[in-house]
Amino acid sequence: MSGRTRGTPQVPTKDCAVCGRTITWRKKWERDWEAVKYCSDACRRRAKSSSGVDADLETTLRRLLDERGRSKTVCPSEVARAVGGEDWRDLMEPARSAARRLVAAGEAEITQGGRVVDPSTAKGPIRVRLR
Repeated sequence: MSGRTRGTPQVPTKDCAVCGRTITWRKKWERDWEAVKYCSDACRRRAKSSSGVDADLETTLRRLLDERGRSKTVCPSEVARAVGGEDWRDLMEPARSAARRLVAAGEAEITQGGRVVDPSTAKGPIRVRLR
């Protein structure tokens, strides 16, 4: 072993337009990287069939965050319940996606156990707070 460590080269990233997860550059996208908007086929399909629910979730999340103030957090389930009523469970992943989009826009942070985490890799219960 020579004592030198190899650094990983920095590759471009961007956020998915639908779910807010991080998209990392791949060789196959070399020619059309600027046109890449979605992290998966599922997000591409969802973008085409997207209704006003995503906008409602983001608006509700912003409202709840503003009502609570900077030091307080909101659970995505609260947002889903406020928008979906009895059928709120179907809105859990879209509510988490709305939170990731607010993080990508620089408006919020996602936390677990009081610590800020990467929204693309966070697993399990999360909380959202104003930045």
